[in-house]
Amino acid sequence: MAIGRVGRGLVSPLLAVNFVVYLIILGLAAWSLNKYINGEQNHPHLGGNTSTWFLLTFALTAGAIGVCSVTAGLMHLRAWRSESLAAASSLAILSWSVTAIAVGFVCKEIILGGHRGKRLQTLEAFAVISLLKVSCCILDWFFY
Repeated sequence: MAIGRVGRGLVSPLLAVNFVVYLIILGLAAWSLNKYINGEQNHPHLGGNTSTWFLLTFALTAGAIGVCSVTAGLMHLRAWRSESLAAASSLAILSWSVTAIAVGFVCKEIILGGHRGKRLQTLEAFAVISLLKVSCCILDWFFY
C-alpha cells in the first residue's frame, strides 16, 4: 500500500522551488527583453553581446513553459494517477529541452565575452540552476 507514497511527500517542496526559479527566470528575461527591445543595450544591469537576443527569447520561453509544467505537476500531485503523470512528465521534458537550449546560449554568451550586467548574469545563473534541477528530477523518474 505504501508503494509510490514515499516520493509524494517530496514532490510539493520540489515543485515550489521549481515554481520560484521559473518565475525568477520569467521576470528577469521579460525585464531584460523589454530593455533590449527599447534599445537600452548599454543599461548598466543589462549589457550583453550578439547572443543576448537569443538567450532572452529562449529564457522567456523556458520560463513560461516551466511555469506551465509546474502547474501540471501540481495537478498530478492532486490527482496522482498515471494519466496525469504522463501529462506532467511530458511537459517537464519539454521544459527541460527549452531550458537546455537557453543554457546553450548562456554558454555562448559567456564564450563571446563583453560586458554582461548583473541581472543578465543572474538570469544566466538561474537558467543553469533550473537545468540542473530539472535534469536531476528527470533522471530520478527514469531510475525510480
